[in-house]
Order: sequence, then C-alpha cells, then structure tokens
Amino acid sequence: MRAFSARFSLSLLFSGILAVSAQAGCKSPAEPSVDWSGCNKQLLQLDGSDLTSANLEGAFLSGTSLASAKLATANLQRSELVRTSFKDADLSGANLEKSLSSRADFSAANLKGTRLVKAEFLRVAFDGADLSGADLTEGEFSRNTFTKANLSGANLTGAMLQRANFRDATLAGTTFKRTYIYWTRFEGADLSQAIDLTQAQVDMSCGNAQTKLPAGLTVPAQWPCAED
Repeated sequence: MRAFSARFSLSLLFSGILAVSAQAGCKSPAEPSVDWSGCNKQLLQLDGSDLTSANLEGAFLSGTSLASAKLATANLQRSELVRTSFKDADLSGANLEKSLSSRADFSAANLKGTRLVKAEFLRVAFDGADLSGADLTEGEFSRNTFTKANLSGANLTGAMLQRANFRDATLAGTTFKRTYIYWTRFEGADLSQAIDLTQAQVDMSCGNAQTKLPAGLTVPAQWPCAED
C-alpha cells in the first residue's frame, strides 16, 4: 500500500509539473520554434511575428491577426482559426491537418506545400494565395474563395468544395480525384491540365466561355449556376 501511495504521489507531482510547464510555455513571447500547443492565443495582434517552426497544435487563435507573419513549417494541427487573419503570411510547409476555421483570411498568403488534410474550413478566403503543391486531401472547403489563387500541383483528392470559387485560378496539375465540386465556380479558370477530372464533375460545376477543360471533356449544354 505504501508503495502504491508513493507512486500515486509521484504521478500527481509529475502531472503538476507538466501543467505548470505548459502554462509557462503559453506565456512565452512570439518567437521561432515557440511551443504554444493547446494555448489560448485568441484576439491578439501578432502581425509580422516570426513564428517559424512554432508548435501551435491545438492552439486557439480565433480572432487573432497574423498578417504578414512568418509561420513556415509551423505545426497548426487541430488549431482553431475562426476569423483569424493570415493575410500575406508565410505558411509554406506548415501543417494545418484537421484544423477548424470559419471566415478566416489567407489572402495572398504563401501556402506552398502546406498540409491541409481533413481541415474543416467554411467561407475562408484564399484569394491570390499560393497553394502550389498543397495537400487538401479529404478536407471540407465549402464556400471558400480561391479567386486568382495558384493551386498548381495541389492535391484535392476527396475534398469537399461545394460552392467554392476558383475564378481565374491556376490549376495546372491539380488532382481532382473524387473531389466534390457541386456548383463550384471555375469561371475563367484553366482546367486543361487538371488530373482525374471527370465529365460528371464538370456537369455539376460552373464555368463560362473562358473556362478551359481537359481533352476529352466537354462543356455542359448549360452551366448550372448563373452569374452573380
């Protein structure tokens, strides 16, 4: 019994040390490789901060402004990003797997090679962003805007993109295998080099006279959605 009691006391002590350490980490200043995992960092002004390779897994960043911030190779897995601003930020090689977001702003951000696997984003703006080589596999991107974004070589396998907007986007080498594109807008987009795009997908999406399709696919008799 005494041995069990001693082990139990040590376990409590160790848990307390971990809790204090985590709390102390949350108070660390914004800097490269900082560990803010699980921390509440909502409603902050962190524009231009250098958070390169930072650990932000499970962090709460809703309402925080990270415009022009450096977040290359940062870990944002399972983070909460509601109305968070990443405008002009560098997120190249960052990991946002299973992150949650609504109405966030990634306009003109660098997302080259970024991992967005199984992310759940609603009405998020990626206008003018560079998503070349990004992995959006199995993600939920309903009503997101990718106007004039670069998605060259991006992987959209199994992604949900209903009513998203890819007007004038670059889509060379983009993979559309099992991608759900109901009423997804491709006005002015060049899909001629898209991979695994099917006629059934084209028929449920939206385009115009400037939309280019891969060889073997044809423009529907009438695109299903009218101009805004």
